[in-house]
Amino acid sequence: MHGPASSGWLLVALCAATGAYCLLRMRSSVEEQRSAAGGEALMGFGMAAMAVPAAVFTPPAWVWPGYAVVFGAAGLRALWAARSGRHHLHHLVGAAAMVYMAVVMASSPAHAHAHAHGASGTPLLTGALLLYFTGYVLLTGVRLIPVVAVAGSGAGAPAVPLPGQGPGADGPAAAAGWGDRPELARACRLSMAIGMLAMLLPL
Repeated sequence: MHGPASSGWLLVALCAATGAYCLLRMRSSVEEQRSAAGGEALMGFGMAAMAVPAAVFTPPAWVWPGYAVVFGAAGLRALWAARSGRHHLHHLVGAAAMVYMAVVMASSPAHAHAHAHGASGTPLLTGALLLYFTGYVLLTGVRLIPVVAVAGSGAGAPAVPLPGQGPGADGPAAAAGWGDRPELARACRLSMAIGMLAMLLPL
């Protein structure tokens, strides 16, 4: 987390922008979308605050137990919501990763510089989380590949329009706006997963 200042600020910007977009998604008319976006906004801003370079701000020791409590509660909420949709399990893993990093930071002798010097994380748990988020990044990246690149390969083959394009672009998909675009929500989760990998690697 608290590594070189340049990479730290890039991570802060990525996570904060993702959290801000998730706040926009909370204006959706779909209750499930609003619920998921709220948890992802909390995750984005939490990651952004955790990634602030230690040279700029060193959090007091009580911040890390607070992180553990907040994201522990978020994890329990995701576990409860997983009854209605498996995608909430990803939120559960993300919350668990945040709790894990907070515990590592709290138990490190030098709280603010724990990740810069290779903190005392559990290798097995760190490896499992790295494996999960690496797989998630690869799978989500593949799903974001435009359909037109796959379908319109042959000569004279009809082009497959992307979501929000083509004759029906002024229909419900366009009216949904930025908050209800599934590909943007997926890109948002991809960004947070990449940020999570960057924060877990120094553990």
